[in-house]
Amino acid sequence: MTTSAEAETEAAQATATFTSTDPATGKTVAEFPVCSSADIDAAVATARTAAVWWTGLRPAERERYLLDWAGAIWSRREELADLLHRENGKTLDDCLIETVMALEHLRWAARNAERVLRTRRVNTGLLMVNHSATVQRLPLGVIGVIGPWNYPLYTPMGSIAYALAAGNAVVFKPSEYTPAVGAWLARSFAEAVPSAPDGLLTVVTGDASTGAALCHSGVDKIAFTGSTPTGRAVMAACAQSLTPVVLECGGKDAVVIAEDADLNAAAHAVAWGSMSNGGQTCVGVERAYVVASVRDAFVDRLRAALAGVHSGSDHNASYGPMTTQQQADIVRAHVSDALARGAKAVHGNPQADRGRYVDPLVLLDAPEDSLAVAEETFGPTVTVTTVADVDEAVRLVNASRFGLAGAVFSRRRGQEIASRLDVGVVTVNAVMSFAGIPGVPLGGSRDSGFGRVHGAEGLREFTRTRGITHKRFSTPGMDVMTLRRTRITIALTRRVAGLLNSRTPRDIKGRPSDEA
Repeated sequence: MTTSAEAETEAAQATATFTSTDPATGKTVAEFPVCSSADIDAAVATARTAAVWWTGLRPAERERYLLDWAGAIWSRREELADLLHRENGKTLDDCLIETVMALEHLRWAARNAERVLRTRRVNTGLLMVNHSATVQRLPLGVIGVIGPWNYPLYTPMGSIAYALAAGNAVVFKPSEYTPAVGAWLARSFAEAVPSAPDGLLTVVTGDASTGAALCHSGVDKIAFTGSTPTGRAVMAACAQSLTPVVLECGGKDAVVIAEDADLNAAAHAVAWGSMSNGGQTCVGVERAYVVASVRDAFVDRLRAALAGVHSGSDHNASYGPMTTQQQADIVRAHVSDALARGAKAVHGNPQADRGRYVDPLVLLDAPEDSLAVAEETFGPTVTVTTVADVDEAVRLVNASRFGLAGAVFSRRRGQEIASRLDVGVVTVNAVMSFAGIPGVPLGGSRDSGFGRVHGAEGLREFTRTRGITHKRFSTPGMDVMTLRRTRITIALTRRVAGLLNSRTPRDIKGRPSDEA
């Protein structure tokens, strides 16, 4: 029973609004409602009805609709880029790149869903030779997507596109810092697919309370991207109703630079991977472990690669402001802690304070337990740590509590070193390239979360399996699943099982024993 206090809170939430602002100017972008739990429940109910229509379509029809949506987004790319720029703060060039990458994933999901999710036959084995068996992949129903503010288009599209392609409806809660981009996505879908019923892709706006309400709304799965602490809260909320989750949380991604690395390529990649989007990239470069024999040469090249790179809101800026003032404060706190504990700033001015604008900083040999090395900084900084050899680098990379992504630079040993890194995805002689390859799954381990988005694994995340067996013919006297089985049936079963399960003894060298 709802108490009067709960009713008052619900009424207040129903009328509450919040404002999205431009991080560069502070100007209002738009105003949005803080959706209440009743609003969320209504959105999920509408989505369930829409899901019935969507699931009933042939995969080829869903593909056509999703490709129509992709075309509609591209036709309005300048409008979308301007909105991304105003609400998130990133440069217009970066906005265009984000749009292109999001569309790559949308098209891949649309075109590959039927192939990846098709029903497959399963070998029944000799014991059930008179049966056939298939495994189906079915949509879950309604997927709740909780998106981040750093890539408000690309990142949620990695869940929205794959969930829709798999036959689900989606209720999307964008970050409270970038709700206008989420609302734009929903409008563009409705315009591109006018025959779709209301609710197939719905956006609900609000703060943490709105996200919590979505977790409690009875959706069939939550796909969350964001910080590790918030991911834990999402998982705890979903646990109450056993709602499954896929969590793509924070990272502290590292680059290993071996003695045989192409140092010019490594320096330019680390410069871009650590500073692009103001360092606000979960798979961006935050740590570099460089073998001692090439450390000085690498640092020189990294400083050269960063020459002229700066934050700002003008057309010449390399990247924009921090999306939130809180994030700028975190970056400066991490830098101050590292310097106080013996790190050296070899590029940039750590004393500079331009509010949300943070220029590139390179910190040399910060302690492994300093904030700048141990915690997710999420800003335009990178730590460079000197190691004796690749083995030490691998050990330090894997010692982190995060395990999202990593990179290796080596001319001869790249693949071998990459296979030793305990992270979800690794690039060799590049950084973050997997983000533009839709077929490669993305996801981490440990404090970076679990589950996968993108690729075939990302499509499967939004389905459930159903096995179906079919008795094709009877085998009189051989059926073991009956109360009328005979001694002959058991004897034959024992003989067949013996043939299937016997193993030839082998000696310690792996060859058949003479005693066999």
